[in-house]
Amino acid sequence: MQSLKHKWLTILGILGLSVGLAATTTAQAAKNSSSAHSNNIGFSVSAKIPKNQIHKKYSFFDLKMTAGKAQTLKTKIYNVTNRDIKVQTAIHTAYTNTNGVIDYVTPAKNFDESLKYKMADITKVVGKKTLTIPANGSKTVSAKVQMPTSPFNGVVLGGWYFKRVDTKVTGTVKGSMNVTNQYSYVIGLKYSSGKTPAPKLRLDTVKAGVVNAHAGIFPYLRNVSAVIVPNLTMHSTITSKNSGKVVKNVKQSNVKLAPNTVYKYPMLLGNTKLQAGKYHLRMVVKNTAHRWVFDKDFTITTKEAKQYNGTSVDNNGINIWWLIGLGALAMLILILLILWLIFFIRRRRRNQDD
Repeated sequence: MQSLKHKWLTILGILGLSVGLAATTTAQAAKNSSSAHSNNIGFSVSAKIPKNQIHKKYSFFDLKMTAGKAQTLKTKIYNVTNRDIKVQTAIHTAYTNTNGVIDYVTPAKNFDESLKYKMADITKVVGKKTLTIPANGSKTVSAKVQMPTSPFNGVVLGGWYFKRVDTKVTGTVKGSMNVTNQYSYVIGLKYSSGKTPAPKLRLDTVKAGVVNAHAGIFPYLRNVSAVIVPNLTMHSTITSKNSGKVVKNVKQSNVKLAPNTVYKYPMLLGNTKLQAGKYHLRMVVKNTAHRWVFDKDFTITTKEAKQYNGTSVDNNGINIWWLIGLGALAMLILILLILWLIFFIRRRRRNQDD
């Protein structure tokens, strides 16, 4: 009986150790995440607004520019910590990301062919790109602007990006995802030249694909004008050309298109798999001032459907609810085993007393 008791205690010990390690790892990871978010950013950035600022109340650069104009812009970086810090700076060209918002922070991998002048090409940081800011001190950094010599009507849009680069990983937990602090600021850069053009949108192509490991259908909506197109509502319907059945019906609000950008609009399918076939997309895009209607036929090949379904976590990954269910089942089994063992030991002792 001692042998049987020892075996059960060993099994329970292994189960308890496994659950304990999982709980410790989760708790430690959560602690690291909380610690990361509770740290102060440690620095701030302020733009020195020049005389050709259009709207004086704005804290970013909103400048009236002319062809061939050269100008030096300045910002001041303040270090509010009691030690030296390093700050990296760069100029980015703005674009609309897959969330339908204008991105000034992450550099674009490619640009729409209608974009003539990139912010990163006409604005250059002067001197070193990584600066050491003294403890409780400040440093001024400059950027040189050189507008194109050819007359230009519209807006060039971008951001002056600042990132603290000396922050360390807050903690390490083997087998878990480490949390790294990244503290950054971005000051908008908006250069207006000549007359403001009317917005022009085009639906370029529609393709099946994957974004962030999720399969979907992606209309490529282009803003081919040098102007920001704000507050757009998009109502998109995809129907099968063969059956006429509606495959996907999506509405998105508060979309903002940067000048001369392409918006790769993700119409994700969730747990529905891509099916090969011929389809039709109807898209209505509007704001309070404009309305566009687009119709486009497109095809999903068998090869594309197989490829993108195979790489999508929606259809192939481990479902989080299965993990939760398995964890709950394991805990229930552990509790039942403990109760059974307690009952077994007490019953054995009573039999021995008798």
